[in-house]
Amino acid sequence: MDSSQKLKPFSTNVFFVVVLFSTNFLTFLFSSSLYSSCSIAPSTRHVAAVDDPVSDNVINSQTTTDLPTEFISFTSPQLLPFGFTTNFDSDSIIPPVGHPCTFFANDLSRYMSYRVNGSCPDDELFAQKLLLKGCEPLPRRRCRPTTPNEYQEPYPLPASLWSTPPDSSVVWTAYTCKNYSCLIKRKRNQKGFDDCKDCFDLEGTERHRWIGSKSGHNNELDFTIDEVLEMKKRGTVRIGLDIGGGAGTFAVRMLERNITIVTTSMNLNGPFNSFIASRGVVPLYISISQRLPFFDNTLDIVHSMHVLSNWIPNTLLHFLLFDIYRVLRPGGLFWLDHFFCMDEQMEEVYKPLIESVGFKKLKWVVGKKLDRGPKLREMYLSALLEKPLRNHG
Repeated sequence: MDSSQKLKPFSTNVFFVVVLFSTNFLTFLFSSSLYSSCSIAPSTRHVAAVDDPVSDNVINSQTTTDLPTEFISFTSPQLLPFGFTTNFDSDSIIPPVGHPCTFFANDLSRYMSYRVNGSCPDDELFAQKLLLKGCEPLPRRRCRPTTPNEYQEPYPLPASLWSTPPDSSVVWTAYTCKNYSCLIKRKRNQKGFDDCKDCFDLEGTERHRWIGSKSGHNNELDFTIDEVLEMKKRGTVRIGLDIGGGAGTFAVRMLERNITIVTTSMNLNGPFNSFIASRGVVPLYISISQRLPFFDNTLDIVHSMHVLSNWIPNTLLHFLLFDIYRVLRPGGLFWLDHFFCMDEQMEEVYKPLIESVGFKKLKWVVGKKLDRGPKLREMYLSALLEKPLRNHG
């Protein structure tokens, strides 16, 4: 074989090496230019948002992403003054908001339009609708909320527990009723549905919930607080949560037994959170979609009456039940109070769904729900469930 033939494979290899190098180099240049063009724009928007001066200008302009400037100012990463910390494993904080907030750019722009350092709009109803769409938690705002005219101090404990607060403790703009007298009478005077229509009448049904002897149809569904507490060693039920607790009466009854209960509630055509606070117990303004803001294995009891029912999508309900399981301590109680659904749904859907979470059944009572008539074939479930001392599976 001559020398030219021996050199040919070598020269061919050199050629391919040069081609490969040139191709990779061009790819590098092209990708670098793309990276630069992609990274500069967000950086510019970020600086503009974070460096917005706190001024008296009304914040209502839109960024190129159609999100309000004040929203970007809040949600952009904020550098920590002392740099990196191992607690965050970062040198910055990214304030949280509900991801669906960005789905409603126009509503979000309206919510975040206000004068920085000034007064917030009187927009409770609008803000609640935005929250219930999934924008939860709502972004923080740099303005002062509307306050009641001629506000009066709350009644002192224990008188506040069973006293109707003064009307001046509420901003009434968002509600059909404009005073507590209207709310107390609305079950008798108002047609149509309203959430917890009789809850504000502290001398009516509220006065007798969860106490005393049982009477009437389906009385086995009506557990009393004292019989539930008897299921645990005295004094070991100390703190807990009431999900969708209406006017806070469950928390009040528990406070009378030296047990601290936090009550979640929305303000669905009534000032439920203000009313709960005026009574001297703690309201928590979150929806059933929000992750419970408690650490794992901490609460002694979780209660919910009527709210957890078949109006909630099954998957969301399943997540919520596991969240309740999460926050309960081992041996903690979940009191599912008057859960309702259709007759056929009880055995086919909800019994296996609830059982899949892993609670131990202490009480399980099923009965007919007849308040809207027997033709609807609705059922109630009242259950007392216990979180096992050890997880299984």
